[in-house]
Amino acid sequence: MTDTVETDVLVVGAGPTGLMLATCLAALGVRCVIVDGKSGPTRESRALVLQARTMEVYDQIGLVDRVLAEAEIASEIVPGFERRRFRAINLQRLATGTTPYPHLYVLEQSRNERLLVDHLQGLGTRVWWSHRLQSMAVTADGRLECVTDGDEVGVIRARFCAGADGASSAVREMMGIPFEGKTNVRTFYVADATHVAGLPADAINLRFGVDDFLLAFPMGGQADHRLLGVVRGPAEGVTEDSARSTLRRVFEVTYGSSRWFSTYRVHHRVAARFRDGPVFLAGDAAHVHSPVGAQGMNTGLQDAHNLACKIADVVAGRASDAYLDRYSAERRPVARRLVTTTDAMFAMITSDRRVARALRRFVVRFAAPIGASLVPRVVRSPRIFEYLSQTRIHYWMTEQQRIAARARRGRVVGRRLPWNGDNYESLRTMTWQVHGYGALDRRALRRVGVRLGLRVRFFPVVRNRRLRRGACYLVRPDGFVAAESRAEHAHADFAGHLRQIACA
Repeated sequence: MTDTVETDVLVVGAGPTGLMLATCLAALGVRCVIVDGKSGPTRESRALVLQARTMEVYDQIGLVDRVLAEAEIASEIVPGFERRRFRAINLQRLATGTTPYPHLYVLEQSRNERLLVDHLQGLGTRVWWSHRLQSMAVTADGRLECVTDGDEVGVIRARFCAGADGASSAVREMMGIPFEGKTNVRTFYVADATHVAGLPADAINLRFGVDDFLLAFPMGGQADHRLLGVVRGPAEGVTEDSARSTLRRVFEVTYGSSRWFSTYRVHHRVAARFRDGPVFLAGDAAHVHSPVGAQGMNTGLQDAHNLACKIADVVAGRASDAYLDRYSAERRPVARRLVTTTDAMFAMITSDRRVARALRRFVVRFAAPIGASLVPRVVRSPRIFEYLSQTRIHYWMTEQQRIAARARRGRVVGRRLPWNGDNYESLRTMTWQVHGYGALDRRALRRVGVRLGLRVRFFPVVRNRRLRRGACYLVRPDGFVAAESRAEHAHADFAGHLRQIACA
């Protein structure tokens, strides 16, 4: 056993969130150690769908081509009521001009983990499997001393620790952080099924019933699908045979065999805080919710991306320790909105109340077909896709900005950089940078870049309506826009923002 390992960040948990965090830290030049009590990556499929914003993150870290090569692409959502199908909603049409990834990408959690493990090893960092965190304490010099039960690494001394160790997080328990929320009384079933009949292929299928619900994702293979549903009655009565019976009777959906079948209760919970001194929570350790909307794994991966960029700025001396408070300020509201939304949707789907059953019987049956038909025609704004794909997330860059704006959110500042068709390649450096759009004083903006020590990129053709011609933007390493200015004022505006994070 190695007596003590010194590092900047200890990442506890090697699921998708922990692996993404370690990968981003390694890419940003931050020393990290990642440990997990399991003997290796997850074998079950578990989480399944990657949203557009997550694909943009994969692009930044150089993995998007491998993801695209392995993922099943779903460009449509096909809603329905019991045996009846409604008109398909084309996601690509809704996403026009929003992102280079205008679909849903089906790639199971186990394959995401393997891709990240391989990429992490290529960056010179390995996962210490079979190393479970036993204790954690702050030493006299302010560092964390963490003890594991592994054979190779015993004591890890780190400046920071990130708990990405799932809903039963040992890190969260050791820090005494409450996990606030509730557990739904209903029981879900999940099956990875082969030879599925009765569902359109290559589409997300969303079927409602008066008392039942079905969500299905294509998984390639021999008409393989992930089937998710809820079965009425006591939890102990939910078996694969009962699930098959419900699928056949209510939805006219059948399948041959299953590679995986499981049941579980749905939890809606958010940690009371995402930061406690040098300790952070991310992914399921920080928030859990129902699978409605296919948001869970995506939210965790984006937690990791956000946190890694902030820690890298602090370790490099570009930002003060207080800047790390922005992680919780930015990501916890996202988690709370997501949990609230999915909780409400799940309640509508599973409630036994007369009003809810009446809505499912009449509104979904008769109004939904009209809505599904009108949405692509009436809704010209890509907002529906943006909400689903997590590309519409907004952060307040500083508390002062929020107060000055009187809670009115901007078109660009505080959001991920609008896609212009040619401006995302520069984000792969994961560095602070300045972008200029349209006709502007290039010489003046280059001087700004030199004085601030930042790379400057120019984009003369403005294709995205949110970007202002003649404007320049300060872009964070995670791709979010920190500030907007004109070239003649950019140095003062951008230097002021950078001073704020350095002296926060």
